[in-house]
Amino acid sequence: MATRRLTASAARRARLDSQLLGGSDLTPAQVVARAGALQGQDLAGVLRAIAVRSRPGTTLESVREAFDRGEIVRSWPMRGTLFATTPEHLAGILASTGPRHLRSTAKRRVELGLTDEVVVRARSVALERLADRPFTRAEILAAWAEAGIESSGGRGYHLIAHLAIAGDAHWGPFARADRAGGEGAGSDRGGAGGPASGGIVTPPTEQLLTRTAEGARPQAVSDPAAALARAIEAYVRARGPVTEADLQWWTKLPLSVLRPVASAVGELETVEADGVEAWVLPDDGEITRPKRPRALLAPAFDEIILGYQDRALVADPAMQRAIVPGNNGVFRPVVLLDGRAVGTWKVPASGAREPVAEMVEEVGPSALGLIDKALAAWPHRAG
Repeated sequence: MATRRLTASAARRARLDSQLLGGSDLTPAQVVARAGALQGQDLAGVLRAIAVRSRPGTTLESVREAFDRGEIVRSWPMRGTLFATTPEHLAGILASTGPRHLRSTAKRRVELGLTDEVVVRARSVALERLADRPFTRAEILAAWAEAGIESSGGRGYHLIAHLAIAGDAHWGPFARADRAGGEGAGSDRGGAGGPASGGIVTPPTEQLLTRTAEGARPQAVSDPAAALARAIEAYVRARGPVTEADLQWWTKLPLSVLRPVASAVGELETVEADGVEAWVLPDDGEITRPKRPRALLAPAFDEIILGYQDRALVADPAMQRAIVPGNNGVFRPVVLLDGRAVGTWKVPASGAREPVAEMVEEVGPSALGLIDKALAAWPHRAG
């Protein structure tokens, strides 16, 4: 059968449909399960990324509640980067990536003075404390300090990440005033009626470090190759068309591992997208999508940009520089027109809460009108 060819505009439309940026009829947990994992180092950004892909009426609080129920978690499944994912995908991905990543960070542990003995002691203290309840970051660092384990200078972050990548813990529920515990409950970090809130309900902004149940750890995955195949299928389904290089970049696994597993994903179709060989999957027939508008807003650190090694289909070089000014690693929210990034946007810190766009590419008056409508309709401004 001849290879299907997609023009650049057709490939962008297909990618938008895969990404669900126009919304769907899925719950937040279903959105994340379908995607495998969504870039999550910016917590506010990933809450919005999940909400805009979910069914109508989904709020940021709806997404937080999915975290609170344990349907979604946040951890470091790959690349040493935080992602929002499901417990099942987290275990399945870590079964393949975790041991490799821990080996790759051995030199950094030596530089931080984190000997194997210190790492083992830190794990023991954490698992003992987390057996009772989840902890805030400050609480787990305090517990380590009480045990004589130094956490300054990046050591605390590294120990938490090591604990998570080893499959022992993850970031889970949000710290709320009605949740028994330490600093996160009723603290000035947010929650209903915390001291800084004056009795006003303010959105929680911190997640609690949670011990991973034994059956949900990567060591409990009986067939790591099958679990990785499910993650690859999710990656392609939620982002296609994608290239083999995109997948390798996303997972940071060697092609010698990825190729045989990807070949077992039966529905993968090879297409030519703007002259480049890529993969797609058949449309999710069970998902109802609203009519996709021509102008869309994507949050900061969104998968429409970060889900790919090669971002040229969506953003030209000047646009990519505007999204990550100075290549500083901080990805701005983007304005999309027909699937192509044409500007960035932000919500002003004070005054009117309607987002404002900073256009990079020139567009016509009718397109500007569509972008203005998208800015005015953006539902996830605060909270």
